[in-house]
Amino acid sequence: MLPEVYSTINSKSIGVFIMLGILFQIFLEFFSKGAEHGHVHISKESQNFPWLLFISLCIHSLLEGIPIGTNDTIIYGILIHKIPIAIILSIFLLGSNIKPIHAGLFMVLFSIMTPLGTYLSHAIDLLSTYGVYLHALVIGVFLHISTVILFESSEDHKFNLRKLLVIILGITIAYFL
Repeated sequence: MLPEVYSTINSKSIGVFIMLGILFQIFLEFFSKGAEHGHVHISKESQNFPWLLFISLCIHSLLEGIPIGTNDTIIYGILIHKIPIAIILSIFLLGSNIKPIHAGLFMVLFSIMTPLGTYLSHAIDLLSTYGVYLHALVIGVFLHISTVILFESSEDHKFNLRKLLVIILGITIAYFL
């Protein structure tokens, strides 16, 4: 995906959208507690439906579906990425005090988000107008997910303001260079 997005538009704006994708994924992980990359750190005693986890994972999955229509081979990476997430979420949801019907609905809705992202990107014709920018944003999300294990600096994947500020400072410096 990288060569394709850089071949069409000014590289500085593409770089900004890739960095926005990284920051957006950090923002999503603040609410999902790292469930996108196989960690669920939510109290199993809670009977409340984990709305923030659900919304965050759905947005993440919806974004992942956007590039599938133009990059057929990426579906294999997304599929491999989804298998452990689905297993971990299923085990967590079924082992928690959440009603089984809610757990089932959570998994069904989560599972249709990526295909829905692919469908919406074509139905609304987002790709003809914003395709390069959406792909750059998704590349940023993918880059963050694929490197998060290497750069995690806090136990339990807690929000780290210092890390976020260093990332923003790095993005700003890179933009002006």
